[in-house]
Amino acid sequence: MATRIIVWGTGNVGRLGLHTVIARPDFELAGVVVSSPEKVGVDAGELIGLDPVGVACTDDVGPLLEQADVCAYFASADIRPGEAAADMARCLESGLDVVSTSIVPLLYPPAADEGMVDMLDRACKAGNASMFTNGVDPGWANDLLPLMLAGTCERIDTIRMMEVVNYATYDAASVLFDTMGFGKPMDETPLLLLPGILTHAWGPVVRVVAAGLGVELDDLEEWYERVPADRDIEVDAGIVSEGTAGALRFEVRGMVDGEARVILEHVTRLADEQMPDWPQPVGSGCYRVVIEGNPSMTVDVAAHGEDGDHNTGNLVSTVGRVLNAIPAVQAAEPGLLSVLDLPLQTGTGTMFR
Repeated sequence: MATRIIVWGTGNVGRLGLHTVIARPDFELAGVVVSSPEKVGVDAGELIGLDPVGVACTDDVGPLLEQADVCAYFASADIRPGEAAADMARCLESGLDVVSTSIVPLLYPPAADEGMVDMLDRACKAGNASMFTNGVDPGWANDLLPLMLAGTCERIDTIRMMEVVNYATYDAASVLFDTMGFGKPMDETPLLLLPGILTHAWGPVVRVVAAGLGVELDDLEEWYERVPADRDIEVDAGIVSEGTAGALRFEVRGMVDGEARVILEHVTRLADEQMPDWPQPVGSGCYRVVIEGNPSMTVDVAAHGEDGDHNTGNLVSTVGRVLNAIPAVQAAEPGLLSVLDLPLQTGTGTMFR
């Protein structure tokens, strides 16, 4: 019997999630929740360029709650985490399991906001439901992949999880310009680089890897470097002018006895030729795990979508990570889950053509 799924949110990630739910024979689309008035009443298939599927988008989740088993929550939560948490709590209290990509610290609940975790945990208990948050980064590229590789080692001295990506085709202007600060004056500190924000977003993934290794961290430290664009750079989201912020590199470092032992690093360019001395990707972008120990190893993963673009491929894998986890989330005990609580998902149901 197909799993009945509500898709909540139809932005860059949600549209891909909707496409997956429509395409998969083991999934049944129970409803689509949108926030834009112009999308209300539009057939879900037509919204993403497919044939009609007979399910109209709505801005009212209430009537859908009794018609579904799971809510796949993809709505943006960067500037509305409280509202997003309340949305998901409503689903959980109604007995729906929830998989989500939205509030990224919930990837590892022990490291997320205590008040939010308590509220969602109560909702899980009330509805006898479970919730799993993940994606690609933060997500499988820096929790599942490094922990799997770590399981092959005799000794680990340091483990580094990296994103090395050209963001030129990342068509999300608010994230690229407002959150990350590209195209902004170099003396202006963007939201991402305010003290504590990097730790808020990526600290949980550093902590879950440390927990998986049985290591207690003393502290988390932040470090970043950014450089100006040496020319005007046209990206899908707009123009980055010469002299404004044009490339960014940052780390969140899990410290043990004064040494960085578990490190999350991002190397973000808008043009391939920028900062040639910084770590280079495989192709236009990749995720990389570097383990120093015995054995030492470096593993690169480079994805691309059906359109050939690496950013599309990474977004598809974001969706795939949480949707493919649905059977395990449904089978789990009620509560908030992390990678440490779920068995290996092997892609059951994905070979359907």
